[in-house]
Amino acid sequence: MESNYHTFKRRDNQLIVITHLAQLLTYLTGFGGLIVPLVIWATQKDNVEGMDAHGKSILNFQLSIIVYSIISIPLIFVFGLGILTLILIGILAFVMPIVNGIKASNGELPSYPLSLNFVS
Repeated sequence: MESNYHTFKRRDNQLIVITHLAQLLTYLTGFGGLIVPLVIWATQKDNVEGMDAHGKSILNFQLSIIVYSIISIPLIFVFGLGILTLILIGILAFVMPIVNGIKASNGELPSYPLSLNFVS
């Protein structure tokens, strides 16, 4: 006998907003900004409408921030250029989760500039 069981995704913009804002945990704990959104995305991507796209954008942005930060460290010795790039990365990593959290609350897709595509 064939089953007619279908999974329906629920709409939960608040959880998506929380996932974006969870990136700010990096400023409190030093590492939570990647781990918490990863856990939320991994556990809810099949249950919440839009979570997969938002989660992938968040992970790509966080991984990009890590890569850009690692690249900036040796640039510190080149006329202090690395210090400037680390400051810019810090500002970007603080502002963009808030901007995209607001966009998510309005049902819009996120856009993270300079984000490399690690997870697709």
